[in-house]
Amino acid sequence: MDITGLLIFLAIGAVAGWIAGTLMKGGGFGLLINIVIGVIGAVLGGFVFGLLGISAGGLIGSVLTATVGAVLLLFVIGIIKKA
Repeated sequence: MDITGLLIFLAIGAVAGWIAGTLMKGGGFGLLINIVIGVIGAVLGGFVFGLLGISAGGLIGSVLTATVGAVLLLFVIGIIKKA
């Protein structure tokens, strides 16, 4: 992965983390945490979409996949914190 690909990946992670944070708690978590949540969400979303046989290509598909994964991640973290 070259530097451009890495920067795009991190930007998608930041956007997805911010969207997920806004949906789940009403606001973002800050740039660094948004990137971490978005990147983990991208991996989780890609795994879940792969299991379901869904292929999301392109920039919008990547953001959507990462956002869905990040929302799932925050949902699971919320359940664990309440237990």
